[in-house]
Amino acid sequence: MPSYADMPLHYGHVPPWLAKRMALLGGAIVEAIVTDYGKGEVIRRLSDPCWFQALGCVLGMDWHSSGITTSVMGALKKAINPRSQELGIYICGGKGRHSRETPAELMRIAEKTGLPGEQLVHSSKLTAKVDNTAIQDGFQLYLHSFILSTDGDWAVVQQGMNDASSMARRYHWHSTAFTSYTEAPHTFIYGRNQGMILNLTDMQAASTKSGILQLLEEKPAHLLPEIRNLVMPSHHDVRAENVNLKRLGSVLALAHDVHPANFESLLMLEGVGPRTLQSLTLVSEVIHGTPSRFEDPARFSFAHGGKDGHPFPVPVRIYDETIDTLRDALNKAKIGHTDKQEAIRKLSVLAQKIEQDFEPNTNFEKVIEREKRDSWKYGGRTVFGKAAPPKDGEQLSLF
Repeated sequence: MPSYADMPLHYGHVPPWLAKRMALLGGAIVEAIVTDYGKGEVIRRLSDPCWFQALGCVLGMDWHSSGITTSVMGALKKAINPRSQELGIYICGGKGRHSRETPAELMRIAEKTGLPGEQLVHSSKLTAKVDNTAIQDGFQLYLHSFILSTDGDWAVVQQGMNDASSMARRYHWHSTAFTSYTEAPHTFIYGRNQGMILNLTDMQAASTKSGILQLLEEKPAHLLPEIRNLVMPSHHDVRAENVNLKRLGSVLALAHDVHPANFESLLMLEGVGPRTLQSLTLVSEVIHGTPSRFEDPARFSFAHGGKDGHPFPVPVRIYDETIDTLRDALNKAKIGHTDKQEAIRKLSVLAQKIEQDFEPNTNFEKVIEREKRDSWKYGGRTVFGKAAPPKDGEQLSLF
């Protein structure tokens, strides 16, 4: 069954300093997943809306807005397509006019790889037609991204907008997750419950489709209640109720309270400061975490903040160190030196071990306040400019 939640509709552009880093880190994360789990896992994860939202957060985008979809897919396309032959993954389409180029892109890929081009084009067009027409929920598509592997499996991530409500809705498809384009095909639909909608892809709409096709005189519509709801709030700030405090607290404890020497597996990361270790731990979970770990995607904004300053400015120097550490681990793994790659993997494992007995305190607001106050030390930036040092010398204690 499809599920629904909404993201506030935001306009504007990703600043170049962030777009560049999003492509670098996004590409490294995809490469790490391909290396450890295979290209099919990348396709599967992109069809998971919670993982997709977490990825956008860890890349430093606004944690709850519609911009995550366009910026993440744009960054991944820029990072992956030049290396498609190596990674075995291609990304087609995009926003606006780029979405209309999808068929031609798919046919070019088919010529190179031997994949069934006409069939892929048919899938691309039909998924768009289903979400724009068969599901009449008031959202008009403006973004269509088609991701495929050289094995032939694919995912679709597309997004529609509703100007009247200033909301956006994201739709996710996975080629292995459905048997019919017109019978409950989605892995997920991301948008707010707006009551009753016309959903002709629902299993319970079979009689309605039959009636429409036979041009019966009875009303050709079957209004169905929506099944599940995943709602991203309209407020910009990240609040305690938006994250799993037990999980976030364990990440902070690992990064700031535990010295790597206490864990033999982390010795390869000595020299990495506590703040970078915090970011690496959340990146590690994006790469290695199981689906249930992404139910609170806002938590991943504590890796690199957000371009609008929520929950805090993007710590550019920490972001760069995270990219360098992950890229170094991937490069060394290519020549058989996997110790650093394994150490990064163990970060998510160790955080989960700490989480088992962790009791979060009430310092959530202080965590954000300290991140904002220290942001200037890490080259903090937002779309409004660079973070400035605090005007007073007050220090905050978190633990």
